[in-house]
Amino acid sequence: MVARELLGQRLVRILNGQRLAGIIVETEAYLGVEDRAAHSFGGRRTARTETMYCDGGTTYVYLNYGIHNLLNVVTETVDAPTAVLLRAIEPVEGIDVMYKHRPKIRNDSGLCSGPGKLGAALAIDRSHDRLDLVTSPVLFIERTRTRPLAKNKITATPRIGVDYAGFWATRPLRFHLTGNKHVSARSV
Repeated sequence: MVARELLGQRLVRILNGQRLAGIIVETEAYLGVEDRAAHSFGGRRTARTETMYCDGGTTYVYLNYGIHNLLNVVTETVDAPTAVLLRAIEPVEGIDVMYKHRPKIRNDSGLCSGPGKLGAALAIDRSHDRLDLVTSPVLFIERTRTRPLAKNKITATPRIGVDYAGFWATRPLRFHLTGNKHVSARSV
């Protein structure tokens, strides 16, 4: 599953010639038309969700609560609308610039520990929707390893904030690096 495979890879944002980067430590999978929590549930196609129907490796950036730009990676082929929300990264490069985007934060563990925080720290907005994460010069994922992480290094839990989705709210589709202090919410 792509949501697991993204853990441990490096997300890179080039901003004014500087690299802002972090190791992906938390993700959530959204499994398309059957998944009641997915924006594409029931085959919904709107101007906002059309990007989910693009080819895998495309960015899907949407505005949440009218405030937060959330970054997702489309994971399937054209017209198979599944995506992975990047929930948190562990900052490793350009941290000083990230702090300028989030001036009230005082520690690295709170800098990108949630999807809205990640978007703000990396200055991601709707202009980054529909980018190809392989060829884009401004936003991409670098492979830091080729082998999957061991299962005991990954914790799977239900997704956050999708209680309305019934059975789909209980499925363990949120993944994070076990014990990592940069995840958005600790597992109980």
